[in-house]
Amino acid sequence: MESYANILFVDIETVSVQPEFSMLSDEMQAEWERKARLIRHTGDTPPDPANVFTDRAGIYSEFAKIVCIAFGTIYTSDGVRRLRLKAISGDDEKALLEEFNKVVTKMAALHGDVRFCGHNIKEFDIPFICRRYIINGLMLPPCLMLSGRKPWEITHIDTMELWKFGDVKNYTSLSLLAAVLGIPSPKGDIDGSMVGTVYWNEHDLDRISRYCMGDVLTCVRVFLRLKGDTGAPPEPEYADGPGNALP
Repeated sequence: MESYANILFVDIETVSVQPEFSMLSDEMQAEWERKARLIRHTGDTPPDPANVFTDRAGIYSEFAKIVCIAFGTIYTSDGVRRLRLKAISGDDEKALLEEFNKVVTKMAALHGDVRFCGHNIKEFDIPFICRRYIINGLMLPPCLMLSGRKPWEITHIDTMELWKFGDVKNYTSLSLLAAVLGIPSPKGDIDGSMVGTVYWNEHDLDRISRYCMGDVLTCVRVFLRLKGDTGAPPEPEYADGPGNALP
């Protein structure tokens, strides 16, 4: 049974840095107006930047912040493969990233070379995390110092890339991939498009965390299927409290 002990399965949830466009500084409002003009839209009339901000700002790292990072590790205990899941969330993005740094540092101490795995992680999650580290004035963990590395030196695993099989134009969502592979996906009461509303209107971080951990669980199951892993899929167990994410 292959070991995946050095892989940290990761998913993030992001929201706009402010609940409304009008709450940005004048400088950032001007920058968003420039950005909004470049965002593809339908119709002949460019949409109102304020409406575009509400709908789209949460995916742009310059105008958004991370409110939740969920992660999982596969390990073996008494010959049984298990999956430990945890989410860290909060309003203070800097504190959240510092906590995530502790997780990564612990992984590196245990396993040396840490590899991240996620769905569309190379295009979204990893770049977003790295940019927000810099914006918050934090040092990147060594395994996220990607500048200057050659493509083959970056060993992160992207399940969407695995599914492409070399097709550069194909985008497949995690939920679609799980459905087509017959993989059960946790039934959540929200989807990614609702995270900003749940955060700014309800401030329900527990709900967001559950959704984020569900995506990590689905990603793990998809990864194992794409790897042709024939072992029994690990059952999830959820860690409680700081520092308990890793066995």
